[in-house]
Amino acid sequence: MKPRDYCCCAIPTVNAGIYITLTEQFVIGILVGVLSIATPSIVGAATPSFAPWILAIICFVVSAVQVLGFIGVAKEKPTLYRRYVTLHALVALAAFAVAAAWLILSATKHNDARERCIDEFFNGDGNTSQGDTLCNIFAWVDVGIMGGLWAILAILHIYLFVVVKSYGAGQREDHAEYDRLYDPAQPLSKNNIPMADRSDPWDARPSEDKGRHVDNRYSRNYTHVRQNSSVSATDVLSEPYQQPANSYRDYTPYQSYSDNVAQPTYAYTQREAPTPYDGSYAGQQDSKLDRPTRTQGHPGES
Repeated sequence: MKPRDYCCCAIPTVNAGIYITLTEQFVIGILVGVLSIATPSIVGAATPSFAPWILAIICFVVSAVQVLGFIGVAKEKPTLYRRYVTLHALVALAAFAVAAAWLILSATKHNDARERCIDEFFNGDGNTSQGDTLCNIFAWVDVGIMGGLWAILAILHIYLFVVVKSYGAGQREDHAEYDRLYDPAQPLSKNNIPMADRSDPWDARPSEDKGRHVDNRYSRNYTHVRQNSSVSATDVLSEPYQQPANSYRDYTPYQSYSDNVAQPTYAYTQREAPTPYDGSYAGQQDSKLDRPTRTQGHPGES
């Protein structure tokens, strides 16, 4: 059976849905078992005195079997859960079969149920025709209510059985795939090798930062480009684990830290010379600096 992702239209099967399903079956089993023996006798039921106890015992067994389902889900045991599904199908089918048998028996023995109703509720009453009419109506109404309730519970539990069985199929499939990863007897395939050549975002591709195309040109019509490896995944997985070499491990594109700042290679300085000072123009024959000319007076001034 195909695994189901949701149950009851919106509840995830893993794991809230399966727990809700098991809880519902556990509660329904106890509820039906208690009601079959703790309530007064039904007017339209024409069954033996031990009939309610048989149905109650089977319903209690149905509730007890649900404990195996809880353990199989909580402990992730596919084998135990598969046995639970089988036992649940058998005991649930037995419970519905017994209930259907009592229902058919009550319908076929309608006259016995009507006479018992008259003796119990209209004994000593002079108006026998009224009692006969009421008991006849209520007996058929009870049979109809029991039949409708049986049909509703049957449809509900058929759907829940589909949910229970589909969860078991998904659980076994997940465990089989997990065990296949560590089983040397089973061959490797594209479904169990993460590095396989598949169309997913984890495939190996060349770096395409900032939209650069393969030929180092920018293009708006950029698409992912695959780069297939010539080495098979089996060869890669069989290679031993290696540590990076020391030269690669110690490599860094930056210079090592030092307190002495290195002089840039492009820097240069002029040749050292004495600093000029006031009055240095005199006595310096080899200097290229001359004393500035004096300021001349205006010709009109004396």
